[in-house]
Amino acid sequence: MRVLVTGGSGFLGSWIAEVLARQGHEVRALVRKTSNTTFLESLKGVELVYGSVENARSVEDAMAGVEAVVHSAGLVKARSVAEFHDVNVQGTVNLLESAKKRARGLRRFVHVSSLEVSGPSRDGRAVPISQEEPCTAYGRSKLAAERAVLARKDDLPVVVLRPGAIYGPRDQEILEAFKSIARGLMPTVAGGSALGVFIHARDCAELCVRAIDADVATGSVYFAVDATGPVSQADFLAMIEAALGTRAKIRVSLPGSLLKAVSHGVQAFGVVTNKAVMLTPEKASMLLRDFVCDGAATREAFGWEPAISLRDGVRATAVWYREQGLL
Repeated sequence: MRVLVTGGSGFLGSWIAEVLARQGHEVRALVRKTSNTTFLESLKGVELVYGSVENARSVEDAMAGVEAVVHSAGLVKARSVAEFHDVNVQGTVNLLESAKKRARGLRRFVHVSSLEVSGPSRDGRAVPISQEEPCTAYGRSKLAAERAVLARKDDLPVVVLRPGAIYGPRDQEILEAFKSIARGLMPTVAGGSALGVFIHARDCAELCVRAIDADVATGSVYFAVDATGPVSQADFLAMIEAALGTRAKIRVSLPGSLLKAVSHGVQAFGVVTNKAVMLTPEKASMLLRDFVCDGAATREAFGWEPAISLRDGVRATAVWYREQGLL
């Protein structure tokens, strides 16, 4: 089967490409010319097509003759709301329209969304799949992209996956938490009580690939999380400590008000330098909230079980970072 993977040079996308290649599929990866494609080039059966999702012409070229699409490309930080829209929303629309024209008999269009579409939980309770209350510009852009996908469910066999926090080897975002603890500093926000749910990148990639042939209705939406359940920020950082075999000597709990003040400064820096930053005031507020969902319906519908527990995954991630000389 020939599968188009967007975001193949990114964190999750590289895992999706690896899983597909390992199963013997042909992978067509849509990548920018500036992307680091070293890992993709090490995989057997991967074809690189240069372009971007926001470039409709390059999308059409990449779409020709594919039997399935796994759309994992997207911005998690941007310089503006318009930039989020151009990539996360219009990029998705370009893929959908191209699939209708160039990929006749498509088996599945798998759209990787985010738990941020659902928004925060109430009192630590799992949000229902129907909840759509994003509290960040990123979350709102992913919701708009989801709606574009679902609006075409009668024309294309689509399925939407909403992962929790994705982590694992090759991730550059969570690396900072490992580095901080390795240096002896463990900062939490408001005592670290906010709850989250996680999924290892390999498990998430396996689920994305399984979704191609799964017997689920077009237009279905599912959460993608491991079986560990909700974990507090403080407990997650403690897992990193255990994985590194160290205990941070400096343990600081930042008040929510201070984090929000810092985020305004970070956002101002981004505006002045014209750079995308992760810690915006919206993101700061998000870090104080619970983001919890239940993946039981997903496991039943896909006949799938996540193979990697959070504790084991954190340990394996620490090993990989050390092997790469990143810690």
